[in-house]
Amino acid sequence: MATHEGGPRGLTIGELARAAGISVEAVRFYERRGLIEQPPRPYGGMRRYPEALVRRIEFIRHAKSLGFTLAEVGEMLALADDDPATCGEVQRLAQGKLVLLREKREALRFMESVLETLLEDCRRHADDKGHCPILEAVEEGIVERSGASRARRR
Repeated sequence: MATHEGGPRGLTIGELARAAGISVEAVRFYERRGLIEQPPRPYGGMRRYPEALVRRIEFIRHAKSLGFTLAEVGEMLALADDDPATCGEVQRLAQGKLVLLREKREALRFMESVLETLLEDCRRHADDKGHCPILEAVEEGIVERSGASRARRR
């Protein structure tokens, strides 16, 4: 029986990768991480992947786009595989991810503010050769969340 893309015997790794919008190496990586199962290789033949894996890989991609780590994605997949009614556990994961994203957003805002201030210092001291506010700030370790202004060396 001839096989074709999505045929009755399943997909080759290349067909699976194309259908899911990822590379063959990404498929292999997901296999190594235990996110998808590697089918057995028939004697003298090629592995054939079930078409259902396309949806699983799309799930992985979508979860990653929301900021979930592969470990968290694996946990969600395990929950879905065990009992699709475990929304409470998935909600707990999502709530934790939201908290983490908010913390990262605040950290990025802080870094943005510090860099804006340092660039402003640079513009004010443009004529002062040998004085670089950015280098001095990094040397002094200004990346403190306290909000205290850094001591300037003159």
